[in-house]
Amino acid sequence: MIPTGPSTCSLCGGTFTLQYAFQMLSTPKQRFLLCSEACRKRLMEMSTPPPPVDPPVRIAVLNQKGGVGKTTTAVTLAAGLADRGLRTLLVDADAQGSVGASLGVRGQKTLFHVLAEDAAPEEVAVPVRTCLDVITADESLAKAEISLAQNPKKASVLQSRLNAFVGYKYVVVDCAPSLSLLNQNALCFADQVLVPVSCDYLSLVGLQQLLRTVKHVQGSLGHTVQLGAILPTMYDGRSKHAQDSLKALKEHFGHRVLPPVRQCVRLKEAPQVKRTIFEHAPDATGAKDYLHAVEWALALRNHPEQPADWPKDAPDVQRPAG
Repeated sequence: MIPTGPSTCSLCGGTFTLQYAFQMLSTPKQRFLLCSEACRKRLMEMSTPPPPVDPPVRIAVLNQKGGVGKTTTAVTLAAGLADRGLRTLLVDADAQGSVGASLGVRGQKTLFHVLAEDAAPEEVAVPVRTCLDVITADESLAKAEISLAQNPKKASVLQSRLNAFVGYKYVVVDCAPSLSLLNQNALCFADQVLVPVSCDYLSLVGLQQLLRTVKHVQGSLGHTVQLGAILPTMYDGRSKHAQDSLKALKEHFGHRVLPPVRQCVRLKEAPQVKRTIFEHAPDATGAKDYLHAVEWALALRNHPEQPADWPKDAPDVQRPAG
């Protein structure tokens, strides 16, 4: 039944006389009376659910062994994604602060403030390039371990802080060369783990330990994190041992092994001049090789359903003679 007397606006509460069709809005559950087109528009905007947030691809760059090109990989991967016009957040979870040093940036606040002092990530992130923001770290991050240890949800603090920070297509976390509580947070946050491995005997031994430890942490935390890819780094094709190491990786991990990043002086120069390899020497072998890692990350948005199983172990590689 259409009201004939004075009506009350369902939105603003004002009194009006129903004259026009737009002043009545019916839904399967309720009928609304609206005094003006402005009130009708506001009601429809309020009733329309916000569009679903497209979650970012979250990648942890992790290896317990140092000196494998971990920070170079994290910085270059994030820069390559940003160069494609994809808004990317690079998080430094290493108290050495190598990410900020590589890009020539130092934030007033760091990841420590996000984890230990509840600082909003959007207040801490520093824009360093088009489509690339960085949350830096410094030696104060070591103190965050104490704060995390006292938190009942100590392994998921990073996840809870960053999950509310939306608008990015990718989040890349540069982890410290250890399996600390900080790295447990990174694993609980990440969907994929990218493991840089230098092509030498000790790195493969470290990879064996890494896989065992992460599988244990994954089971304890109850968070499914996938072994996304193995990235051979510092590859010297003239070395038989490097060739054997790469062969063993491919035989054991198959499609998870990305094309190797060859030894490249330009990669070592880039942090000294506070530039990415794509800015410093885009035609260098290092830049070209890292594009394979960028392509792998791009494919994750279209094909995220990679095998979630972790290999049982790392390959055995014969110790080099001498």
